Amino acid sequence: MKYIETLREGERVSDIYFCRQKQSLTTKAGKPYDSLLLQDKTGTVDAKIWDVGSQGIFDFEAMDYVHIVGEVVSFQGNLQLNIKSVRPVPEEQCDPKEYMPCSDKDIEQMYGELMRFMGSIKNSYLKQLTDLFFVKSEKIAGAFKKHSAAKNVHHSFIGGLLEHTLAVVRLCDFYCMHYPLLNRDLLLTAAALHDIGKLKELSGFPENNYTDPGQLLGHIVMGSEWVNDAARQIPGFPEKIRHELQHCILAHHGELEYGSPKKPALPEAVALNYADNTDAKLQTLTEIFKVPANRTGEWIGMNRLFESNLRMAGKWD
Repeated sequence: MKYIETLREGERVSDIYFCRQKQSLTTKAGKPYDSLLLQDKTGTVDAKIWDVGSQGIFDFEAMDYVHIVGEVVSFQGNLQLNIKSVRPVPEEQCDPKEYMPCSDKDIEQMYGELMRFMGSIKNSYLKQLTDLFFVKSEKIAGAFKKHSAAKNVHHSFIGGLLEHTLAVVRLCDFYCMHYPLLNRDLLLTAAALHDIGKLKELSGFPENNYTDPGQLLGHIVMGSEWVNDAARQIPGFPEKIRHELQHCILAHHGELEYGSPKKPALPEAVALNYADNTDAKLQTLTEIFKVPANRTGEWIGMNRLFESNLRMAGKWD
């Protein structure tokens, strides 16, 4: 497969890509053309179909896999594909991992590690609760392994939700070893379930976009409600534990202006907020510095999220 990140001006390309966007437009001279955004796991590339009525142009839509034949050209300093022929390809013939951003870590190994953490929970009610989500429901477990943790910013790839959740659980486990005041069972359960609402807030791949309930309610509220409903299915589940667990989920963004309905009131909620923020911020930096930047110096320029001009630390001898 000819990956997008390897394309060079002047090359002729004949391969399959995922069509992320498609727009039917008109030139200034009144001639119709199609503007596409093609994607594989390495990135995206702008593409144009200038002769939309030619024999080699078959009907297709955005979110289709398409086989294209075209030429790589340069337009205003960026690479672009001029497409000569295109046809849709059945989804079952394509491996999503070749076309969607995907975790570079082994998904089954990560899930196994998460399950080992959950297996160490001693409270029988919390153990039953995590089992409802991660063990007894193949549907939830399957979706959790494949889902992203965000549309953009951090962990916006297949396996991203699992990778982020595991990182937060690891950090919380570390906190518990150093700060005895923390209730480990409560904190690890909250860490495992803090973003469970993202399964409802975001659609799965290839769309990876906000659902209507996700726009209206958000993953924090939906996650808290989902956990509350699941806990009520467990006979005798203590109301106090349920409320404390919900509080940790509702407060895990830390501040009201960051989307938390509540500010942390429990030590475990404070710890969860710090763990979540740590992994989100450092993964964001990882993704910022992973993407090649067209720059002449070391500095990448002002970043809106961090409100700072960023660069990597120097490599010392």
